[in-house]
Amino acid sequence: MNKSLLALALGGLAIGMTEFTMMGILEDFAKDLAISIPKAGNFISLYAMGVMVGAPTLIMATTRFSPKNVLIFFMLLFVLFNGLFALAPSYNTLLLARFMTGLPHGAFFGVGSVVASQLAKPGKEAQAISMMFAGLTVANLAGVPVGTWIAQTSTWRNSFVLIAALGIITALAIYLWIPAKIQANKSNLKTQLTFFKRWQAWVLIVMISIGTAGLFAWISYISPMMTNVAGIPKENIPIIMVIIGLGMFCGNLIGGKIADSLSPNKAAIISFFMMALCLIVVYFTAHIASIAYIMSFITGLIAFTIGSPIQMMLIQNAKGSETLAAAFGQASFNIGNALGAFLGGIPIALHYGYSSQLWVGILMAGLGGCIAFVFLKKNNPKSS
Repeated sequence: MNKSLLALALGGLAIGMTEFTMMGILEDFAKDLAISIPKAGNFISLYAMGVMVGAPTLIMATTRFSPKNVLIFFMLLFVLFNGLFALAPSYNTLLLARFMTGLPHGAFFGVGSVVASQLAKPGKEAQAISMMFAGLTVANLAGVPVGTWIAQTSTWRNSFVLIAALGIITALAIYLWIPAKIQANKSNLKTQLTFFKRWQAWVLIVMISIGTAGLFAWISYISPMMTNVAGIPKENIPIIMVIIGLGMFCGNLIGGKIADSLSPNKAAIISFFMMALCLIVVYFTAHIASIAYIMSFITGLIAFTIGSPIQMMLIQNAKGSETLAAAFGQASFNIGNALGAFLGGIPIALHYGYSSQLWVGILMAGLGGCIAFVFLKKNNPKSS
């Protein structure tokens, strides 16, 4: 991996930790605030709302500036907001700070995706983007387990102090390693907004928002499901997060290769339907601890084959507004985050058990696959 892509991957690591650490520490977080697990899950949805607001707002506000400087600016915002979340003294300030931590997420990946594609060799764009998203998978492989362990041994606030520190390191890496010659998007705001005049934009937004909710219905409640259904000790949850992260790391690389060798659209269809199938298996084996470990790896792998394909689908269908489209990919991904966490929490709140949310995930991932299939047929009728 060249240093430029490594700098982007570091950003993915920091952002992945702030997004996914909450899943690993959910029980500790709820206990500290004296709230229920489903109510704590709202902090996951709140982060996603921040991504949805921040992605278009920050992209449109910075569209004419140097991508390198914009990426540094986004990471400095990331440091500030995560620091505020770590120090927030009351429930209401925690709510506000958690929302703010999500603001730079989509914008960073939107600009980063376009930068990565510019750095890539022809025909290797999806794999270059997958290198940036490798940071997200490393976050689950190493960062989230470390954050979970810190929360269990001290306080969850220290986990977010570490995350803010990673943001500082990322900003420095971008300054040192991203070349200044990377071209700024020359499209004006009016041209960028033409993305929303295309029917493809809205279908892709709906597809990503619904399909990725399957992942988040599963992972948002992974900790209580493992402890209450599989009977895995709470102190083993960091191990589960490592296993999931390893699966995501492998799946991310596989997804990039599939997208470049087949097509991003076909890769998305495969990923969504395989995710639905995987969650069915998880539901019927959730009570068996040994299989729970195995399925954590497999489900993580399948879930993250989707990242590069959906980013490439957006970029390919957004000529002149690639950055805004890529940012909306992350906004849509986090609509899925919000939907999965919120809808998955409903059957749990209704006392159907800590594996009942998996049926929400199965439905959402299956719908995502159906939409991806319809998109392929409508956008390219000759494809099979």
